[in-house]
Amino acid sequence: MEPEMEDKTLELMNTSVMENDDLSPKKTTVFKISNGTVTGSRKRPSEGNYEKEKDVCIQLFDQWSEADQVEFVEHLISRMCHYQHGHINSYLKPMLQRDFITALPAQGLDHIAENILSFLDARSLCSAELVCKEWQRVISEGMLWKKLIERMVRTDPLWKGLSERHQWEKYLFKNRTTEVPPNSYYHSLYPKIIQDIETIEANWRCGRHNLQRIQCRSENSKGVYCLQYDDDKIISGLRDNSIKIWDKQTLECLKILTGHTGSVLCLQYDERVIVTGSSDSTVRVWDVNSGEVLNTLIHHNEAVLHLRFCNGLMVTCSKDRSIAVWDMASPTDISLRRVLVGHRAAVNVVDFDDKYIVSASGDRTIKVWSTSTCEFVRTLNGHKRGIACLQYRDRLVVSGSSDNTIRLWDIECGACLRVLEGHEELVRCIRFDNKRIVSGAYDGKIKVWDLQAALDPRAPASTLCLRTLVEHSGRVFRLQFDEFQIISSSHDDTILIWDFLNIAGVQSGDCTASLCLGGRGRMDEPPEDPLPHLSLSFVLSLTSHPTPSQPWTMFSLPPYTPSPDTCFCWF
Repeated sequence: MEPEMEDKTLELMNTSVMENDDLSPKKTTVFKISNGTVTGSRKRPSEGNYEKEKDVCIQLFDQWSEADQVEFVEHLISRMCHYQHGHINSYLKPMLQRDFITALPAQGLDHIAENILSFLDARSLCSAELVCKEWQRVISEGMLWKKLIERMVRTDPLWKGLSERHQWEKYLFKNRTTEVPPNSYYHSLYPKIIQDIETIEANWRCGRHNLQRIQCRSENSKGVYCLQYDDDKIISGLRDNSIKIWDKQTLECLKILTGHTGSVLCLQYDERVIVTGSSDSTVRVWDVNSGEVLNTLIHHNEAVLHLRFCNGLMVTCSKDRSIAVWDMASPTDISLRRVLVGHRAAVNVVDFDDKYIVSASGDRTIKVWSTSTCEFVRTLNGHKRGIACLQYRDRLVVSGSSDNTIRLWDIECGACLRVLEGHEELVRCIRFDNKRIVSGAYDGKIKVWDLQAALDPRAPASTLCLRTLVEHSGRVFRLQFDEFQIISSSHDDTILIWDFLNIAGVQSGDCTASLCLGGRGRMDEPPEDPLPHLSLSFVLSLTSHPTPSQPWTMFSLPPYTPSPDTCFCWF
């Protein structure tokens, strides 16, 4: 744009050519002096001359390139005052808005519009359907309610479990060429899923459950020390030296594995093998399908109290106070990598991930070791008596002790985050997911705790225990749970299945129905367990609680995958 032309245009816009300016309506024009600030104003000429001047300016404006036009408008806006900027902004705002969801399909880009809306949550998706018919069409044809449910199933174990148990998983993860229900089916399915989830949560809070009982019928000594389960089976280790495999649906005993000469104290299985530890000091590897013994490891000098294996690594611990780290190339090729020593009493439990191995002992301490180097890292002190059980995941360690308490620890700094009190005797087994802690003790009780509240220092101690479940007539040795059930074993020679999903005839929010459904889920405590308390003489001062500046809310827990644990403890 020529400077002379721009100057001429600005001159036309700021100069009056009307002499008789008192015969027509007046306008005020704000003008600028040298430095860009507004310094004065004058009356504009009549509408007639304004229109002529405007036409001349527009004719000149139309002759320029787009870049020149933008530059000129920038100069023009810089000569205006603040309230004029406000008027221009109000004028431009609706012009700058674009209904891109409607515009994209018109350009043949339906997939982009669908992809954008697929990130909405359920409430936002409902609102989007009400915007206009075109938005509703994009959501419907894009099957966005189906995609939302699929996203929840992929990321939330509760949704995944419900999809499997209620049979609607068969309508998910299918492409458009496959015959699938219309979008309306998934739109109506979503609130039903939410209602199921609310019912399950209410069942956990109120202790409502359906109870199934397996009588193990041990021939000599009675007691079920360890177990692990999946959708099809329960594998248990018994005090009578046997391993029993049960059908989870019919509760019938499918197979009995024998070979250990002592009680089976710990076990874990995967799709290929069962690995067991015994009071006969050996670790045995069994074929999970045939029950054949594939390998026997002889290393520990006393009872093998606990073991864990994952991704080619196995860790075992023993009454002999040592921890053994093994490389598992195959079921028949297992070699000892390292022996960890440091505990002054029997090592009752171990857990590990790619970063740390965590062990707990009758010496009242939890020790942390590097998984890669097997070097000692730190000791967690606080329990007053021997530690019987723990679970470790991410930064969180939860432990149970003969001092009748449960402690939550930050593994990175070693701080005790919370002490849970409520059990009357030794806390023998403990598991947690991203919502709950479930503990079993020698008092015969199973307690359900609110994990998120326990991690909040402001939560009163009285609100942490959600429910106490009492059905076992003996010490609780082992438990495992998922979103829908708890499975526990006891000195009373039974395995109990506490089902919080399949409860008929109970409305959500009704907390009075637990007794009639076979579950004594209650807030008040039952009569004291007749088994004697395991007394210990160890005393250790408590560590100080973390300061308010420490990161209490740093635990963002991933979906929970059940892993086996063992509950045979020596102190």
